[in-house]
Amino acid sequence: MSDGLSLRLAAFDWLSRQVEALGDVLPWAILQQGFDFQGERVPLLSQQGIFKPRLLALPLSIRTAAGGPYDDVSQGNVLLYRYRGSDPFHRDNRGLREAMRQHVPLVYFHALEPGRYMASWPVYVVGDDPAGLTFTVQVDSAVYPLPQPADFDLGEPRREYVTATFRRRLHQAAFRERVLSAYRERCAMCRLRHRELLDAAHIVADRDPAGEPRISNGLSLCKLHHAAFDNLFVTVDPDYRVVVRRDVMEEEDGPMLRHGLQELHGVRIGLPRREEWRPSREGLEERLGRFRAVG
Repeated sequence: MSDGLSLRLAAFDWLSRQVEALGDVLPWAILQQGFDFQGERVPLLSQQGIFKPRLLALPLSIRTAAGGPYDDVSQGNVLLYRYRGSDPFHRDNRGLREAMRQHVPLVYFHALEPGRYMASWPVYVVGDDPAGLTFTVQVDSAVYPLPQPADFDLGEPRREYVTATFRRRLHQAAFRERVLSAYRERCAMCRLRHRELLDAAHIVADRDPAGEPRISNGLSLCKLHHAAFDNLFVTVDPDYRVVVRRDVMEEEDGPMLRHGLQELHGVRIGLPRREEWRPSREGLEERLGRFRAVG
């Protein structure tokens, strides 16, 4: 392993601090601005998908664009990354091939929405398919020390597990970003606008075969109303009105219960502008049936 290891470790440390401060999803502006290293600014990405800062001989990061289907960048326990263009010998493709040969750790930026990225590091290029114009990539755990070249293959089972786990996190984060964007970053029930306090709630649970990660299977809800929705204290009927469970309506437990739940009964939720993004009436009807069975 070679090529600017101290800079790469500094980049990983900087990303860890950004995630701790801002959460898993990072904005383009911060990543493009980057960090200072030995008196020089080092951006983490650029408009090029395969990015090599001036201070390095090999790429530092790879990036996917927003809008591509999830299956285009994942397969089993690996991630797939398309070549730049169709020339296997383009300098960027040659750079990634050399990073694979040297087991050089990289950062992978996955666009969830335009300008918003989920980062994974360290990642390694572990395969090259010139006929398919595709590299194979795996995520490793940042908890462990970077492997020495002689020990690299011993980490394959761990990388398979970490990559599969990251795929699930990416899937969940992408669903949240799409749903919150469709609802203009507001709780559909109470209109709270603070993104940090918002979740994407599934109408049909994601563990259900019908629980697809579509915007129409989601609701943007604040933490309180997400918990109430998941625990069937409240639901939404197919006419997009909030229904509060009867026993909850009859409770007397202070202003939070009264203003936070009871006063929402019968209120029409906020909806996305686009018709195809609005909650599935079939999903809401199925959930209403379970809600009535509990209440």
